[in-house]
Amino acid sequence: MKEAAAGRRPGPNEPCWCGSGHKYKRCHREADQGAAAPVVRQRFVRPGRVSPPRAVPPGIRLPEWARTGDVSDADPDESVVQPPHVVQRMRAAGRAAAEVLRTLERAVRPGVTTDALDGLAHDEIVRRRAYPSPLNYRGYPKSLCTSVNEVICHGIPDDRALEEGDIINLDVTLYLDGVHGDCSATFLVGEVDEESRRLVRVTHECMMVGIRAVKPGRPVRDIGRAIEQHARRHGMGTVRAFCGHAIGERFHGALQVPHFDDPDAKTVMRPGMTFTVEPMITLGTWRHAEWDDGWTAVTADGRRTAQFEHTVLVTDEGVDILTLLPD
Repeated sequence: MKEAAAGRRPGPNEPCWCGSGHKYKRCHREADQGAAAPVVRQRFVRPGRVSPPRAVPPGIRLPEWARTGDVSDADPDESVVQPPHVVQRMRAAGRAAAEVLRTLERAVRPGVTTDALDGLAHDEIVRRRAYPSPLNYRGYPKSLCTSVNEVICHGIPDDRALEEGDIINLDVTLYLDGVHGDCSATFLVGEVDEESRRLVRVTHECMMVGIRAVKPGRPVRDIGRAIEQHARRHGMGTVRAFCGHAIGERFHGALQVPHFDDPDAKTVMRPGMTFTVEPMITLGTWRHAEWDDGWTAVTADGRRTAQFEHTVLVTDEGVDILTLLPD
């Protein structure tokens, strides 16, 4: 296995190591002074063999891409405010997605392959008479996204077995009664080093501070600003290439929800809007690279990353999480 080691910290007037473009003294220097930057040695994730897509039983309602893989583009002018009957169905879909994610959490352990986790997710989804939303979406070959260690998102399940010390994000989306429920979480595999534990904890905190920033009458920008500020306080990067999105009867609506302070994110939040908050936080740079499979995104420096995600509803008072189980 290849190994990577973190380099020296830049000078105060040099570009910050996180790739933000800001000077180091105005970006991560203060956070770095709180704790010495560790030397990171890790096994890089390598792609394994991918099994054929799993079949969906007859009688389950299918999204448009189920047979062809083709996805129609979202209309930028379409309303992102959901009527009450759609919100009601989204609550059921969100609860079902959260239940599947909870079941997967119990299966995460060293020796389990990501393909086996995909099989479990597929079975749990179709058992609920739902369709696994990622399956054949623009040709994606699996029912679940499994992103291990430096994989940011869209990792394809394969025959690689999880190893002691890994971290893994499991991203569950299902299509139930004509709407999508979408959530994800990052889990520890066995005994994990303290730096990775801190990354997972801070990433969950980033998601929650972003959700708490959801308020009617405020711009979507508030969400990304809150997330980036929290990540920077802990010396971590915020991935910019991937974002939250409107969701409902469409898997990915036109509205985008950046996880960094983006001045162009001017859309004003209104009651009835539904979208995901799903920050991807890194130990190093926010920049990414892609594997040849056209899906798997990894950190450009090979350092670890984590992600958490909820589907939320903007209410008159603030926000309601649609993918949160009662406990």
